[in-house]
Amino acid sequence: MTDIAEEIKVLKAQRGAIILAHNYERPEVQDAADFTGDSLELARKATQVDADVILFCGVYFMAETAAILNPGKTVLIPDETAGCPMADMITGGQLRALKAEHPGALAVCYVNSTAEVKAECDICVTSGNAERVMASLPKGREVLFVPDQHLGGYIAGRLGETYVLWPGYCPTHARLTAARVAAAKAEHPGAPVLVHPECARDVRDVADQCLSTGGMCAYARSSQAKEIIVGTEVGILHRLRRENPGKTFHPVDPAMVCPNMKKVTLEKMRDTLRDMSPRVTVSEDVAVRARRAIDAMLAV
Repeated sequence: MTDIAEEIKVLKAQRGAIILAHNYERPEVQDAADFTGDSLELARKATQVDADVILFCGVYFMAETAAILNPGKTVLIPDETAGCPMADMITGGQLRALKAEHPGALAVCYVNSTAEVKAECDICVTSGNAERVMASLPKGREVLFVPDQHLGGYIAGRLGETYVLWPGYCPTHARLTAARVAAAKAEHPGAPVLVHPECARDVRDVADQCLSTGGMCAYARSSQAKEIIVGTEVGILHRLRRENPGKTFHPVDPAMVCPNMKKVTLEKMRDTLRDMSPRVTVSEDVAVRARRAIDAMLAV
């Protein structure tokens, strides 16, 4: 692995590339990246990139977002089959039909959605900024929230609002149960439990904190707790342990693995930089409309 990591460094310099990786990627992929973050952090970073080439280690919608935000740059993804089941639970056509049923409603999409869905929306949110962005919306307007019913329901509850929720969900977070959280608490008494807002309501209700992965990293740095129980995709444990060597982190459920996030490997990263392929492109018409929704989010 070390040899391949060195090859990546050489190719990265030759291509004038920067590597962005999501918190759920394999440990060695995170270690090879220039920047690791959650969806919000990566979206922000994508607008600040000075490199000509972005190698995006994540799932496809994330690389699409980077391409939308950087129309003059080359965006590469190590495995173009690394998709997001939640993002695939709604199409642009389905959203247009939903909007037709609710004329005048504001359409809001979680960043975990395809470019064509973003293009149909007024504004985008991430799990890290959803509460702040949704609180900024004009009062009195009906709101359609797609595709994650759990994040939408969580924010609606926090703000005392009611949204029309699309019945999408993350299969990885849907595996987590309140019973498993209770068992983890019993195994590690006194340790706070952090869960992701993509988890179901009964899971969120028994957790101590409901946070994006970026929020979990910030909590871990500032918390006085020496042991923390983490209820999200297990890839984040690598970053948490690396940034907090004096603390112990336990997964609520070691089976919380996203197979798509694990498709990226060092070998694929090397080959992608060498071949400058697969490249992620978004048609100009879709990109222009999708960017409006992303820019509206970033403005908040």
